[in-house]
Amino acid sequence: MKSVSFIEIHLDSIQEGLRLIIDARRQSTLFDAEENAVENNEARFQLMEGCYYDYQINSPDYYLGDIGENIIQQHKRNINLGTLAPNIFVGTLFIPVYKKGDTEKFGEVALEVQSVKTGYRDDYRDMLEFITEKCTDLLLQANAPASHYFDIDYTKDSQSLYQRFAFVQSVIGSMEFNEAIHRITTAPVTQWSEKTEQKDIRQVRRLSNSNIKELFKGKQAQTLLPTSSSLSKYGIKTLPERISAVCKTDSIDTPENRFIKHVLETFLKFCTDINNASANGSKLGNESKLMIRELESHLHHSIFKDISRPTTLKLNSPVLQRKEGYREVLRVWLMFDLAAKLIWTGGDDIYSGGKKDIATLYEYWLFFKLLDLFQSVFDIDPKDIANLIKETPDGLNLQIRQGKFTALRGIYNAGTRKLNIRFNYNRTFSGGKIYPDPGSWTTTLRPDYTLSFWPAGITESEAEQQELIVHIHFDAKYKVANLNDLLNANNDSVAKEEKSEQRKGIYKNADLLKMHAYKDAIRRTGGAYVLYPGEDPFKRKGFHEIIPGLGAFPVRPSKTDNGTGELKAFILEIIEHFVNRTSQREKLAFRTFDVYKTPPDISDELREPLPEPYSTNRDLIPDDTFVLIGFYNSDEQYEWIKKNKLYNFRIGTGTGSLILNKETVGAKYLLLHTTGDMDSGNFWKITGNGPKVFSKEDMLKKGYQNPSQEYYLVMELEPVTDPEFKNLKWDFKKLANYASGRASAFPYTASLHELMKNKIK
Repeated sequence: MKSVSFIEIHLDSIQEGLRLIIDARRQSTLFDAEENAVENNEARFQLMEGCYYDYQINSPDYYLGDIGENIIQQHKRNINLGTLAPNIFVGTLFIPVYKKGDTEKFGEVALEVQSVKTGYRDDYRDMLEFITEKCTDLLLQANAPASHYFDIDYTKDSQSLYQRFAFVQSVIGSMEFNEAIHRITTAPVTQWSEKTEQKDIRQVRRLSNSNIKELFKGKQAQTLLPTSSSLSKYGIKTLPERISAVCKTDSIDTPENRFIKHVLETFLKFCTDINNASANGSKLGNESKLMIRELESHLHHSIFKDISRPTTLKLNSPVLQRKEGYREVLRVWLMFDLAAKLIWTGGDDIYSGGKKDIATLYEYWLFFKLLDLFQSVFDIDPKDIANLIKETPDGLNLQIRQGKFTALRGIYNAGTRKLNIRFNYNRTFSGGKIYPDPGSWTTTLRPDYTLSFWPAGITESEAEQQELIVHIHFDAKYKVANLNDLLNANNDSVAKEEKSEQRKGIYKNADLLKMHAYKDAIRRTGGAYVLYPGEDPFKRKGFHEIIPGLGAFPVRPSKTDNGTGELKAFILEIIEHFVNRTSQREKLAFRTFDVYKTPPDISDELREPLPEPYSTNRDLIPDDTFVLIGFYNSDEQYEWIKKNKLYNFRIGTGTGSLILNKETVGAKYLLLHTTGDMDSGNFWKITGNGPKVFSKEDMLKKGYQNPSQEYYLVMELEPVTDPEFKNLKWDFKKLANYASGRASAFPYTASLHELMKNKIK
């Protein structure tokens, strides 16, 4: 294929001397594929996706017609010139040519658009073959809705004609199939066969019973025996000159070789039917013609001349199932019979109108790759898998399509914890959802694949409400080439370059930003990752654990090294993370549920000055910070408190004893009051590692007068130095736990939030 700066396409069939000239704006983006275009069933002149080209027809009376998606951009004043912009289209463009003032199409120009990814032709064939193989596996399941017949009218539905042929072509046009036929023709299976022929009686060494009978029937020409012959004394005067003899020969006319011939002839008939049903000169007609030539070349091999037609197909033959070459053909045969019946509505997205949407095919291919991976890890419900192919009036329809939601459910049992699993394809997370509803709190988003986990025993809806579900999203990006370089870029120059390109309408960070959108907008998302046909994996942790995070994993359309091992290891890491009941994510999920389970009330707002929550006050959350309200009954007791910086409570079951709940034990401040106080500003900070138990003797050593209890709970104190609390007083009698009368001396607690709401102005 030769790179050129411009091409000139002759349109003499429309008008003598008419030419279409196309100029490339960038080097090495325009090609003349005269040498191998026919071999690949592609147009001779080839463009590159994502590039721009200037075109002109050398007559102002003719112009290129619109084919949609803004690919043909006509000049505003001169309709015979303009710009070609293939955008993301890959495949054959059929561009109509019109004459000014006439609505009739005068001709058509075929241009091939290459993918920017090298090797996309092999990727396209391999991915379609893999999808066909997976569909065949589904159809061969015992509960699949399929009946298998050898005779079928493949061409009755013109709408699905190319779809059916594309599936079959991926099976019988593969390199593996051709290599299998070559192995068979170079080393075919043979068997001994018996052949009866007339032989000189003198050359027969051993006579069978039938030969002995033949000696005495006398139907053949007889030879008179000499009188000296030993047979004369037995009355035998003559013997036949020739006698029937059975010879064993090495024959290739075996049931297995008959099957191979039958397979090739069936494939040939299929391609011939397709060719007859297709329009003359169409892409389908050309592709089926290439397949016909290839199959005919196989059948013209000399060995097939000596092989007869099969009477039965012994598919359980050990040779067909085990011998190299034969087993591959048997596999293809089984796939063919089902692939020819298969209709795929989503196939329109890939190859309708001559296009080869490699990126969309990669998305479908990844669905089956991920299904394989998840089936190896989780117990996926067989009913959901069987429902991927359903019987419709048109045939067996593959039920996956872009924009159509597909869900597969499963279970993972780790022994110590059982998890519900759901694998979603194209699940829509509706936008504008109010917490705690599932979905996106901004706009509607639809990741390509979503893997969801939540504890067994509750429904998915309950798990969403209680922050117990986690979603992991994956997006297919076939055309990403160097995602690693993009994600590792941390310098200012890259950021400035991105800004400059955004002003030009170029968004290199779009894929990464989309992952951020999934993670940040879709509630309960643990991570969002790109799947692309590259080499290097990339992972970024949001905090310390494997999720939440962002990243990318390479998954390549390769039959030997597709890269799914790294992705599987990542999924297993996530599973181990979920089994860990003390993970930070699990704690955060509970805190999120606990904080947001109740909408805030405007009456709960607190706008009073408080110490800022940093350093030693980092945990100063007014609702979660508690204040003990304590009573002292004399000036002597208060002096003891100030001197020792201690405050004591009664413990036990007696009246006025302190109740040891979490608010009491975790209290951070102490507000003191005494008899006759209507309010108090006697505010202290509780220090130490928690309350201590003092005996009566311990209290006496500290100078406490007349302790009446055997034991006391004592808290260490220090003066509050925060300026926000200076000169403040609080009406402690308005606190919810306050009790009047004698009970007003009993200790109780209040949150700092409640206390500040009762500050005396």
